[in-house]
Amino acid sequence: MSPHLVIDRGAVRAFCQRHRIARLALFGSALRDDFGPDSDVDVLVEFQPGHVPGLNFVSIERELSGLLQGRRVDLVTPKFLNMRIREQVLREAEPLYVAA
Repeated sequence: MSPHLVIDRGAVRAFCQRHRIARLALFGSALRDDFGPDSDVDVLVEFQPGHVPGLNFVSIERELSGLLQGRRVDLVTPKFLNMRIREQVLREAEPLYVAA
């Protein structure tokens, strides 16, 4: 888990269950030493099979920002990861939540 963020795991679990998220993971600078006070938080999200958040995606991103100390959140699904970094992100991402 990120040494740079204080994360309420119970709140994250409730958030994920409410939004039908199967997996939520941090990647990028939040896991590295170059994470600073102005850094955004890169978050990989996988929704439960058959669930498409549609227009709610932006509100989900905003709500997650509130759970992560008000930091700007860049929420991305595996499908929309840049192909140049996709494999590295999938390999290095640290889960915050995985549905049972």
